[in-house]
Amino acid sequence: MAYIQRDAEGKIIATSTSENFGAGWSYIEDGAKEYIEFLENILIKNSPFRESDLQLARVLEDLINILIERDVIRFTDLPPAAQKRLNDRQMLRKKTQLSTLVDDAVFKI
Repeated sequence: MAYIQRDAEGKIIATSTSENFGAGWSYIEDGAKEYIEFLENILIKNSPFRESDLQLARVLEDLINILIERDVIRFTDLPPAAQKRLNDRQMLRKKTQLSTLVDDAVFKI
């Protein structure tokens, strides 16, 4: 459950996971678009490493794939949780590439 506080213009200015009974606090669905956007903006502003971390994650994924391709390590050498994450990311990337191809094909017709 999430609670928010809005400014005079109706923009979210604060969030809390516990109920606040003070003036201006109200309940909002955890998946509400404006709530998610507010949280993402806070993360971006408060984490100078966020973008770098995202880029480094891709570098590490590529490095792991190279090590596996060159038989330096085996995929099964990785912990099960790491195997699952790598598989999930590969599936997500394939879905994204397929949707991009479909979108491109639609625009070319």
